[in-house]
Amino acid sequence: MGCAALLWGWLLLGCSWGSGPSGVGTAAPSTATYVLDDAGGLGREFDGIGAVSGGGATSRLLVNYEEPYRSQILDYLFKPNFGASLHMLKVEIGGDGQSTDGTEPSHMHYENDENYFRGYEWWLMKEAKKRNPKIKLIGLPWTFPAWIGKGENWPYDYPDVTAYYIVSWILGAKQYHDLDIDYIGIWNERAFSSKYIKLLRYTMDKHGLQQVRIIASDRLWEPISFVLLVDSELHEVVDVIGAHYPGTKTVPNALLTKKKLWSSEDYSTFNDEVGAGCWARILNQNYVNGNMTSTIAWNLVASYYEELPFGRCGLMTAQEPWSGHYKVEAPIWITAHTTQFTQPGWSYLQVDGHLEGGGSFVALTDGLGNLTIIIETMTRNHSQCIRPPLPHFNVTPQRATFYLKGSFYMVETLQVWHSRLGFESENSSLFQQLHPVKVWKGSFSLDLKVDEVYTLTTLKTGKKCSCPEPPPPQPFPSNYKDDFNIRNPPFSEAPNFADQTGVFEYFVNASDPGDHVFTLRQVVVQRPITWVSDADQTISIIGNFQWVNMTVTCDIYIEKQRDGGVFIAGRVDNGGIYVRRTKGVFFWVFADGTYRVTGDLAGEEILMKGLSGVRDNAWHTLTLNIQGTSASGLLNGYPLWENVTISKPINGWAAIGTRSFEFAQFDNFHVEAS
Repeated sequence: MGCAALLWGWLLLGCSWGSGPSGVGTAAPSTATYVLDDAGGLGREFDGIGAVSGGGATSRLLVNYEEPYRSQILDYLFKPNFGASLHMLKVEIGGDGQSTDGTEPSHMHYENDENYFRGYEWWLMKEAKKRNPKIKLIGLPWTFPAWIGKGENWPYDYPDVTAYYIVSWILGAKQYHDLDIDYIGIWNERAFSSKYIKLLRYTMDKHGLQQVRIIASDRLWEPISFVLLVDSELHEVVDVIGAHYPGTKTVPNALLTKKKLWSSEDYSTFNDEVGAGCWARILNQNYVNGNMTSTIAWNLVASYYEELPFGRCGLMTAQEPWSGHYKVEAPIWITAHTTQFTQPGWSYLQVDGHLEGGGSFVALTDGLGNLTIIIETMTRNHSQCIRPPLPHFNVTPQRATFYLKGSFYMVETLQVWHSRLGFESENSSLFQQLHPVKVWKGSFSLDLKVDEVYTLTTLKTGKKCSCPEPPPPQPFPSNYKDDFNIRNPPFSEAPNFADQTGVFEYFVNASDPGDHVFTLRQVVVQRPITWVSDADQTISIIGNFQWVNMTVTCDIYIEKQRDGGVFIAGRVDNGGIYVRRTKGVFFWVFADGTYRVTGDLAGEEILMKGLSGVRDNAWHTLTLNIQGTSASGLLNGYPLWENVTISKPINGWAAIGTRSFEFAQFDNFHVEAS
């Protein structure tokens, strides 16, 4: 670190230790004292800071990045003393259903099917472990394949089947990837079944998985807390109460259970400076106000098309694998303020944690003499999370004097890391190392401005690392082809296709002697146990949402006789949790030899229909051409329909899909757009 930076550190802190005057010519800020003492025992054990990949398909585009950019992104997330240095990674146990920004494939699409190489969460967990062997791994389902419910949209009618399915995932993680899962959840933000939770514990124990801990119920504090108090058997098997978006508060029953309390999903906020302020505030106040010893951000990295729901609600942004561009956003460095100077297994000190001028502080120790203090002074308007609503509060500049007592009395120096979030015209200063603080006779003072984060620590291991600048942003290629001809694909899904209902996988068509040996196949053939309202059709989107004029061509193969059907589409305007209301220009062909052009995925707004001569179990080439307010379609290179008037949407993605949950294949996809 250069002299200039150290000097800046002195200026920034002003005369903020010793008894110097406060800033000249300003009203003296409020002054208060705070005592840090371990003599009377410690507070709760700290369990770590983490983030979620999934719920759903939030890391979809990350896997397509080329090196070295992909590894750089992973380093910023997981590498200790580098960037976010996360302690925990929570992943979706894919269930073939829509879980916010897409579907994630199940390890068991069908009852007699097991495959532990689908999707990208296995890969991500391994990359995280490679960088930090101590990272804790958590699995949680959002959706389940249909066979689990035997026809019902409910996973608890056959709890032994559901337990077998989840335990298979945990065992597969170990057997195929040498991954030890640390915690397992029940069903994201949906009902829990006490009977199922007990059976899950029994089944895990039977398979030697005693070390896997159970989190319940990834929804609200109640009714799980109350049920734990009245059901002693359940109390015995649940290790952690996980609540979502708790607004930094807990409830009396949760405290009465004496269980670990986590904010097991939080944040979910656009990753600008306000998002960083939200994250800074809740990382401290979830403990200060709510006794929560872990906070987990949704989501890890915004690696999905930004126009899908909750665009850029990740700790960083990596949504352009085609250009290599990514952005290390402010929340990464806010995370570092806690993660680089603590570890799971440390303990919180027993402090009130509220600053008199507004804001909060926490203090943690490893019990071996190390001390870390994290202070935040986020103002309300600069720290609002997406949910819940934030009550009014004031934060003012203030002087804080800390007295170190007990085993900390001997501390002489604290390292200082500082962030100031800039709003309006100011630039942010993120995770800068300042001059160390001298502790004089067990005390030191700090002048705190608003919208700041300080870490003061005995640890000297903190680092703000940076990779070379990534390439500049570029739009999705306007001329894009994929023939799916890949013998041993590194991932089960083709690059850049983002499945929104159904699952589209690379397929080897061994029975085809011709040009269609390697294809992309839709493989979900029954409606899954859903988390939101999946469409009745399957769909995978690709490209640039801003596209207006385009020509989409694809070879298609209907496998379902009589009522099977497939489509190609352009100007597709929706996905994620809103997939059912998707509009666009859809060109359908059906196994009964008819075709349709519709303005929506549901197929209700019919723009044109007629005979096509298409049949099942044969390859056909579809071409959709959209220019301005007019669309036309070709079948096998010959015009089938033309001059269909299109009013809206005026722009959107390209897409492929099927009429229902049915097998179908696609090959030689090509889009040219502007």
